[in-house]
Amino acid sequence: MSDATTILVVDDEPAIREALRMILEYEGFRVVDAPDGEEALRRVRSVPPHAILLDVKLPKLSGMDVLKRLRDGITDAPVLMISGHGTISTAVEALALGAQDFLEKPLEREVV
Repeated sequence: MSDATTILVVDDEPAIREALRMILEYEGFRVVDAPDGEEALRRVRSVPPHAILLDVKLPKLSGMDVLKRLRDGITDAPVLMISGHGTISTAVEALALGAQDFLEKPLEREVV
């Protein structure tokens, strides 16, 4: 499994992280997760992911702040922003900051 594509899942809700882990691992991906923005940045540095699913609203450091830091030279891995409270302006901002896409929770398996 060491050759598997690594996806970092960042969400403060354990149930969301676990659901995404189950789906992604079933599809053959390696999953690393983080409950907040600060931990996400640590994980990116220690286990560079191939892609990142990043919640907008996080404790300690918001998803948008994490995205800004990621794009300031930490990684160019694709970032998919996820939010249960998304607005068009939030989605536009995330895309302008370098997110690949913006998905609304709850995520459906066909979307992920």
